[in-house]
Amino acid sequence: MAGEALIHLDGRSKVFYTEDVETHALSNIALQIQTGEFVSIAGPSGCGKTTLLSILGLLDSPTAGKYLLDAEPVENLSASQRAKIRNQAIGFIFQAFNLIGDLTVYENVELPLTYRGMAGSERKERVQAALERVGMAHRMGHYPSQLSGGQQQRVAVARAIVGKPLILLADEPTGNLDSKNGNAVMALLKELHNDGATICMVTHDPRYAHVADRSVHLFDGQIVSEDDAKRHALEESGFDVAR
Repeated sequence: MAGEALIHLDGRSKVFYTEDVETHALSNIALQIQTGEFVSIAGPSGCGKTTLLSILGLLDSPTAGKYLLDAEPVENLSASQRAKIRNQAIGFIFQAFNLIGDLTVYENVELPLTYRGMAGSERKERVQAALERVGMAHRMGHYPSQLSGGQQQRVAVARAIVGKPLILLADEPTGNLDSKNGNAVMALLKELHNDGATICMVTHDPRYAHVADRSVHLFDGQIVSEDDAKRHALEESGFDVAR
């Protein structure tokens, strides 16, 4: 895909040390994600998918390697600098939704903006726009416990996009949903991508991996293959992609 690489990883590794045991969660990862691209990270449980996403989102620090985010190195940033980038440049969507139970839908979506010192009028405008985008504006006064799982994930998506981040990182966004709500959330992510969002999504479900432009496959902490997810889906359906 044309354009500058928004994310550039080179030789990224992560080793966990427990007493005398070394666990290599990631080994020599090289990955580029272009602006406007939708990339899925697939692979079996324990292969390093979530660890990779945590490093991309500056939630975890690697053992080795380089990481450029929007052409800027992030290796030596302080904790406060990393937190600022997470707040302003990265939108997170988690499997467990991670909504705050004693805050309303509106307040949950507004929360990331409060750390920016943004004026109340602008926060209100952005929150309403984000909730309307995901079809949840009519529930802004409700609490998470009053929503279905699918509705909670839509609110989580609104919270992720309200700050207009450079990239959305989604960790198994359909993992706690039934197939109907899972399909609806994936359709929403695809709509956001069609509108220009850059998305990197971890999933174990090949149906959802194929929604992306490109699928990166991990095994034992290493990238073992990459493919055009749409082409692969067509091939599996029996369509002759060579025509």
